[in-house]
Amino acid sequence: MIKDITIGQYFPFNSVIHRLDPRTKLLFTIVFIVTVFLANNFVSLFFCMLLSAAVIGLSKIPVKTVMKGLKPILLIIVITSILQIAYVDSGIVLVDEWKIKITSGGILTAVFMTLRISLLIVMSTMLTYTTSPTSLTNGLDRMFAPLKKLGIDFHTVTMIMTIALRFIPTLIEEVDKIMSAQKSRGASFDQGNLMKRAKALIPLFIPLLFNSIRRAYELANAMTCRCYNGGKGKTTMNALKFSLRDYMSILVMAFLIGGIIVLNIFCGEYNAEFTFNLAV
Repeated sequence: MIKDITIGQYFPFNSVIHRLDPRTKLLFTIVFIVTVFLANNFVSLFFCMLLSAAVIGLSKIPVKTVMKGLKPILLIIVITSILQIAYVDSGIVLVDEWKIKITSGGILTAVFMTLRISLLIVMSTMLTYTTSPTSLTNGLDRMFAPLKKLGIDFHTVTMIMTIALRFIPTLIEEVDKIMSAQKSRGASFDQGNLMKRAKALIPLFIPLLFNSIRRAYELANAMTCRCYNGGKGKTTMNALKFSLRDYMSILVMAFLIGGIIVLNIFCGEYNAEFTFNLAV
């Protein structure tokens, strides 16, 4: 499970998505998240799924790698689905035994929420999969540069966010090494009940905390030796510049928002009973 956490990793492929300006990818991610929340029926959500599939295909990142990123949140998805099935009682009653009541509305709502959460996670991780930490920092700096006129030093915030994302894979690798070392000494992390497994993880926290602090000091010393003084006078080796593919991507964003609005108007709000009857 630890190795399945892929957030923060960067896969250096030579694809159309990789060559996009980081500001375009940041804006696209924000627009996509908004449109997924605006989608209020299965048709609109299916439209978002087609677009996400197109992005994954153009990025040349294996689908298996993208799906692996969903494993860490599988428990959250399962709990959300169970809650939807248990508390939504609209539609046709399928099971009504003892205190268990399952309706078509509960099942369809659980499917709807599962698809929505999965799309949000997949497209959010695609941003880090296709954008290097340096490019991501530069993109955030340029996007929020107008805030400097208000006296807000957003460069520090972007640097903190980028370093945090950059060190997620490093910390995951560190946890895996510590677990392997503990297992070689007879420790067990997958036996017993939930409380025993939680207590077994305590010996991992101390060395992980120590190594994290050590890495933080090493990074601070390295930045000091390179005369880092924040965003003041900062220059970049590769200047960010919009190209034709970036403008085409912005048109796709406009088409995405317009398409979702049109589908919401013509298809109406999600109706569990109607959707179930249509599927049958």
